[in-house]
Amino acid sequence: MREKLEKLLKNSYSPYSHFPVAAIAVMKDGKEFYGVNVENASYGATICAERSAIVSAISKGYQKGDFKELYIMVDSDKVSTCCFLCRQVITELFDKDAEIICMSKNDETKFRVSELCPYPFDEEDLK
Repeated sequence: MREKLEKLLKNSYSPYSHFPVAAIAVMKDGKEFYGVNVENASYGATICAERSAIVSAISKGYQKGDFKELYIMVDSDKVSTCCFLCRQVITELFDKDAEIICMSKNDETKFRVSELCPYPFDEEDLK
């Protein structure tokens, strides 16, 4: 997976932050969906790599609960975790015990969704 992410990092459009990010969402049936961060001069219009990969799977017909794991790589020596917008989307679509694997050039850290998002805002909050 590391080699795929390293290649994918090259597709990032990050002229403002200069912080390329790549992600691969792996489905329970083994299918993979790729994403990179795509920045915009209007920063709010930027999409993160994680959400890019996730919405790609949804656009192909996958649904909540179909996601097995998510791999994320940053072009840095330090491992980074998902932003809170991405954590919200992950909480919505992934099982609480699904693995999120965050990688840097030389290291990786694994989390469960429940660890990244210990106090989720979800459908129960809307009742």
